[in-house]
Amino acid sequence: MKRKAEVIIGAQWGDEGKGRVVDALAERVDLVVRYQGGANAGHTVIAGGEKHVFHLLPSGMLYPGKTCVIGGGVVVDPAQLLTELRELQEKGRDRARLVVSRTSHVVMPYHKILDTLGERERSSCQKIGTTHRGIGPCYVDKFNRVGIRMEDLLFPQTLREKLAFNLEMKNLLLTRIYGEKPLALDELYNQALAWGGELAPFLGDGALEVNRALDEGRGVLFEGAQGTLLDVDFGTYPYVTSSSPTAGGACTGVGVGPTRIDRVLGVAKAYCTRVGEGPFPTELLDDLGQQLRDRGGEYGATTGRPRRCGWLDLVALRYAVMVNGLGGLAVTKLDVLTGIDPLKVAVGYRIDGQEVQHFPSDPQLLQNAEPVYRELKGWTEPLEECRRPEDLPRAARDYLKFMEEFCGAPAVLVGVGPAREATILQGL
Repeated sequence: MKRKAEVIIGAQWGDEGKGRVVDALAERVDLVVRYQGGANAGHTVIAGGEKHVFHLLPSGMLYPGKTCVIGGGVVVDPAQLLTELRELQEKGRDRARLVVSRTSHVVMPYHKILDTLGERERSSCQKIGTTHRGIGPCYVDKFNRVGIRMEDLLFPQTLREKLAFNLEMKNLLLTRIYGEKPLALDELYNQALAWGGELAPFLGDGALEVNRALDEGRGVLFEGAQGTLLDVDFGTYPYVTSSSPTAGGACTGVGVGPTRIDRVLGVAKAYCTRVGEGPFPTELLDDLGQQLRDRGGEYGATTGRPRRCGWLDLVALRYAVMVNGLGGLAVTKLDVLTGIDPLKVAVGYRIDGQEVQHFPSDPQLLQNAEPVYRELKGWTEPLEECRRPEDLPRAARDYLKFMEEFCGAPAVLVGVGPAREATILQGL
């Protein structure tokens, strides 16, 4: 049987546990491919009792014999990438082969500075809640066709010319708009050359690598960062990321045709979380919200910021199933809900006095939406040792079944604890 090419996407506002899902599935594929975003994302994987946090590296790096690819749709912070590689080397866990697409764009120091300054200048109602990692400004340069790509780090003359051109514009912004000091060309140029020298062994043609693997019938797993509701086109704009975490982004971010994708799986927590600004209809601002935060360890892997927590929003999840064409759900952190009774899930919104069951594209409507809840029975039994669906308490199985029927996608993986082995696989 030919192994599948599968895309793993976040089906909520990010932080759903995509890293642990990719890690659980990586053993059966040959390539793990990251297709968009940058170091503003954090994938946490616990293997062998050891915690690993990846911001740029694909989650498959912990598996020997695998090839991991960073696609051209990713914006790469070279300093962060080198830090992650060194940490793995020091732990003796650099087991996979890494290919960084030569066409991926470089997050430069001025991107981070402009990110921070731009967010600072926004009024309180306009703040996006960025991570200040320079992701947005880097994508701006990419689409403005003035970006610096990873391959440019290997060509000194080209690099210097591109940096000089960029700094002319960026220093005008820094000095005349923000009242900051200008950046020095030579210092930045020498740093970029050093990055190129260290990363040269990893640079390659990501699109060719992946398409050859598919031609040869090898298994490929595509992983996105952030989540569907943060997609620049289909998320809660403007409170979104700067790329396309949805399934379509895998094709444009790597260079593969949509006909090559066999299945798309969406990762969703058994409740909801969100980091940063923007509408969140089911947010809990009480002790229960804090309980979910503490029990679920809901603090950002990248920034450490506390995540906003709330009940599961099935209207939003059904929307994610639609725009991604999800063939299955991976439900994480079901164990966090143990001991909460009753449980609530949103099955509609009340907007301007009318009840609707679709996800509105206007964030203002969503901001003012009052969730319509269905109560479900909770359970008290611990779930960490469950390895089969029938091991779960009846109430937990009913909770999953309600999710599946409302959203129209089966739960093919269920996370019942933080460890790699605390996973129920079904239908994979």
